[in-house]
Amino acid sequence: MASEGLPKDQDLSDPELQGILEGNARFRRLGWKRLTVISIVEAIALGSLGLPSAFAALGMVAGVILTIGLGFVAIYAGYNIGAVKLRYPQVGHYADVGRLLMGSLGSKLFVGSFVALLVFVIGSHCLTGAIAFQNITQSSSCSVIFSVASAAILMLLAIPPSFAEIAILGYIDFASIILAIGITMIATGIQSSNGSGDFAADLSPWSAWPKPGLTFSAAIVATNNIVFAYSFAGCLPSFMEDMHTPEDYVKTLWWLGGIQIFIYTLTGSIIYAFVGQEVQSPALLSAGPVISRVVFGIALPVIFISGSINTTVVCRYIHGKIYRDSVVRFVNTAKGWSTWLVLVSVVTILAWIIAEAIPIFSELLSIISSLFVSGLSFYIPPIMWCVLLKEGAWYEKHNLKPAILNGVVFLVGIIVFGCGTYASIAELVDKFQSGSQRRISVSEGKRQQDRTSKFFASGLV
Repeated sequence: MASEGLPKDQDLSDPELQGILEGNARFRRLGWKRLTVISIVEAIALGSLGLPSAFAALGMVAGVILTIGLGFVAIYAGYNIGAVKLRYPQVGHYADVGRLLMGSLGSKLFVGSFVALLVFVIGSHCLTGAIAFQNITQSSSCSVIFSVASAAILMLLAIPPSFAEIAILGYIDFASIILAIGITMIATGIQSSNGSGDFAADLSPWSAWPKPGLTFSAAIVATNNIVFAYSFAGCLPSFMEDMHTPEDYVKTLWWLGGIQIFIYTLTGSIIYAFVGQEVQSPALLSAGPVISRVVFGIALPVIFISGSINTTVVCRYIHGKIYRDSVVRFVNTAKGWSTWLVLVSVVTILAWIIAEAIPIFSELLSIISSLFVSGLSFYIPPIMWCVLLKEGAWYEKHNLKPAILNGVVFLVGIIVFGCGTYASIAELVDKFQSGSQRRISVSEGKRQQDRTSKFFASGLV
């Protein structure tokens, strides 16, 4: 749990002391291997099947270079975040870094960004689950029914408060996404060789270079699809808080980063090579209606387990802050469990309401990604190094190498922040001007594919 102090032992009753001991033992069981599994659950989701469309826009060469390069950038940014957590034990969650950097104002900004981003991600998983159910069942039922069911599943999976307790779900999640990607690859490969399926032999083949006529906005959206696939850093301090040996987080970073680079590069390049420039987002839609239903079914654990991790993270933060000086925060008493269950329910319901009630939710999600993910995962970690980790001037010999590396990471983050936000807002303005934006209702099932593509482009599903 967060490292803020509890009342002194003499102020506590024996049951409270026992609860603290049991709570610390319960929340300090996470090793680096389980942390890797949990990180994979949070980081690698169904959004990876949106990468082939990014490769189609950028071309094979740029797609591969960006996927590998941005992967190493994300690993280094994560290293800085973990180093701050080790040096400042009072940092229990990413939001706590704000106070170290900017005092009270920074705390408020970071808390708002951290909570808002996670709530929006939870909402996106509610609607992604609804999209999956509609594709699987081919039902004309109102999408709200399926999104309610998705929210209920997310709520149930978020009930265990300890990351070590839900690590077993990570193996199911990982197997699910590997099967989903593998089946999509095989299906598109077979259909490509046979000239069958939803694409034919006369479609444009894959290209090493960007798509002809590629606009600036389209290129930025495609690049952001790759960038946001590496947006795992926001939850890293929360996960490290449960580790019995936090120094081992570096092992997790290398394993997680390596697995991500491997999966993303293969997924983007192979499916793009099979399908060509007409590949859809997510790529499973290019495999035909039957295969897409199968893949959506296999991917259900990914949608819900990955989404529930975000609920656990944000609820752990809020619950820990409310009961920071009480044994209640260990969620091992009647009051602890009751307040935890209420909080999980409130956060999930709030996320569902936001996702369903805002007509421009999918476009707003893209803007949120550009604003917050670019900072949490890229341009803020270099600032952490400069303010909280650096010893001496940046140009001193021992600081020169990390200064250059952090400069690169910062530049990537600022480009994503500026260009990504511009592209997302430009798309939203264009929709309003064209009068095409309207609330999704029961009769709009045929527009789900377009909405699905937007969710995958956000990188948060």
